Amino acid sequence: MFLWHMHQPYYRDPFKGDYALPWVRLHGIKDYYDMVAILRDFPEIHQTFNLVPSLLEQIGDYTENRAVDRYMYHTLAPAESLSPEEKVFILHNFFLAHWDNMVKVYPRYYELLAKRGYHTTKRELERVSRYFTSQDFLDLQVWFNLCWFDPLFREKDTFLIGLINKGKDFTEEEKRLLIEKQIDVLGLIIPEYKRMEDSGQIEITTSPYFHPILPLLYDTNSARAAIPGIKLPHERFSCPGDAEEQIRRAVLYHEKTFGRRPEGMWPSEGSVSKEILPLVSKEGIKWIASDEGVLSGSLGVTIDRDFSGIMKNAEILYRAYMTGDISIVFRDHTLSDLIGFVYSRWDIKNAVDDFIARLHKIREGLSGSNEDNIVSVILDGENAWEHYRNDGRPFLLHLYERLGNEPLLKTVTMKEYLREHYPKERIEDLFSGSWINRNFAIWIGHEEDNTAWDFLSRARRDLVDYEESVTVKDKEILSEAWREIYIAEGSDWCWWYGDEHSTENAAEFDELFRSHLKKVYDLIGREVPPDILIPVIKEDRKFQPTVEITSFISPVIDGEVSNYYEWLSAAYLDVSKMGGTMHRAESILSHIYYGFDLKNIFIRFDTQRTLKDPKVSEITFAIRFLRPENMGVEVNCSPAEGFAKAGLFRYKNGERFLADNISTIAVRDIIEIALPFSLLDVKESDEVAFVVTVKRDDSELEKWPFKGYISFSVPTADFEAIMWKV
Repeated sequence: MFLWHMHQPYYRDPFKGDYALPWVRLHGIKDYYDMVAILRDFPEIHQTFNLVPSLLEQIGDYTENRAVDRYMYHTLAPAESLSPEEKVFILHNFFLAHWDNMVKVYPRYYELLAKRGYHTTKRELERVSRYFTSQDFLDLQVWFNLCWFDPLFREKDTFLIGLINKGKDFTEEEKRLLIEKQIDVLGLIIPEYKRMEDSGQIEITTSPYFHPILPLLYDTNSARAAIPGIKLPHERFSCPGDAEEQIRRAVLYHEKTFGRRPEGMWPSEGSVSKEILPLVSKEGIKWIASDEGVLSGSLGVTIDRDFSGIMKNAEILYRAYMTGDISIVFRDHTLSDLIGFVYSRWDIKNAVDDFIARLHKIREGLSGSNEDNIVSVILDGENAWEHYRNDGRPFLLHLYERLGNEPLLKTVTMKEYLREHYPKERIEDLFSGSWINRNFAIWIGHEEDNTAWDFLSRARRDLVDYEESVTVKDKEILSEAWREIYIAEGSDWCWWYGDEHSTENAAEFDELFRSHLKKVYDLIGREVPPDILIPVIKEDRKFQPTVEITSFISPVIDGEVSNYYEWLSAAYLDVSKMGGTMHRAESILSHIYYGFDLKNIFIRFDTQRTLKDPKVSEITFAIRFLRPENMGVEVNCSPAEGFAKAGLFRYKNGERFLADNISTIAVRDIIEIALPFSLLDVKESDEVAFVVTVKRDDSELEKWPFKGYISFSVPTADFEAIMWKV
């Protein structure tokens, strides 16, 4: 059972009325239509699509109300009369696409990227914009909007084929027609899903309307089921009625859109708890799905896999259960993540062969009859495909062709499965968790997350107080105010708060969340609390590394990984995985390692490109120490033609001066540097905090961590003994 989850955050600004970000529109022309339309050629492939109501609403707003987003505005602005601010916006944002698969494949688009520069700052963009002609900007406006079209349209639509073949020197009229084509494609999406469900080939399910984490709406204390010691917001949020309303609204909108009530639901992020089950079944939902980690917690058993990821206790996972009055299945985490994150880097045939082979190994590993067994593959239906060649279409075509020819495998919708296989096993105590680490830590527990929950609690409480205090109630205003609360309850805001994910659009998400709360106060005529006017995001905070320091290290400073063990106990940041944003730009650094002995801190930089690349040799890697307070130290490392030099700079009275040259640095395959603690003027147990920046000509290209800083304490002699006890 494939379930493709289609979702985008709610991007509409409640004050301005436009959309802050364009991803509903752009994923609409790239993913939402073709993912279901491709099944026309494979009638034997049955699938489930989960369409979140707030996504459907936004698609409808574009097609029915001619909604505009800020990127569309900057697209339609005449290239001849762009303001300096508009030019910088376009240069900064109109390469937000997968560079290898969506930019570099088009010579003119790649030419414009090279002209802008691969790593830029706002100050650089202001300078670079002077070298872009009006035609350059016009071509860039067109290519950003053209590259997002799915191959289904790029290869068959004569207008799009004409633009691609033309390549450059586009006109304002062609640009306008391109946006019209986008709206036309958006208009195809909902009718196609309805037609395919009417045919019986697909099942359409829903999620709570604005994609909230239902267990946390019911009671934020539910986060303690998986993490007993988690730090929760100051105010306990417990609003079962809101959870019920999010479900009720979703079911009604679904019925209005597709002419039938949904039988299934993917609870937002696979987040479930036993408390929400009566709310779900009350609205007629017959089945839900979650992750295998939640199953493990519910049964108190370990999901045991071999070295290749194949389940050893397969009978536990590959079946449906009853919990409360609802059927529930659990996603195979490995199979789902292989499609979502791994197969994009493989040869298509090898990837499909691997997937099919894994299904057969699962089947062979099941004892007795396989009739009741079901494998649930559940993942995002939009975000993976830009990492695949040609938007994943060749992969899906080959996958569906193979599945259609496998006599021992059958693709089904969940509705079809339950029609013939009633669950025989029960789960009496459903675990409270999500598909991510079977807990809710992405959305609660971090200082920023908890601040957001406290803001939401107060705004909701003030709305209830207003509703109870006014004698003559304006039902329309109250309805709109409650809608703003429900939007603010969505999971997407806290997805970006905290250390787990970073995005270049973090400020927009923060502003949108607080705008919905500010709108509540605006509607009820009350003053906005001052702290809601201040961004929730805080830069000054300790960052959690990918792996922590576990013991002393003593690497040889030679620019090579001399042996496997010399950096094994170091902490490191995997820059390639920091962010989680849909459209992360390529970075120069790939990993940052750091560790220490009693006398030195050791730092290592791994880069995406070879250090022999001339462009890398122009770069300076700066280690800026932030703590102890008033330390005022920066170490600059400059690799150039195999020669490395490093200097320790100090700041005094606003002036920067070279204090020492550092000889313990080496550059070959990697950059390694040793810095004596004595040189940094720090002593045992002092907190040392630093960030790493990548510069060219004093212009900052990257900063890691993206938010916050790296921190550790200068070790004492018994550090290893303490770590051994831990």
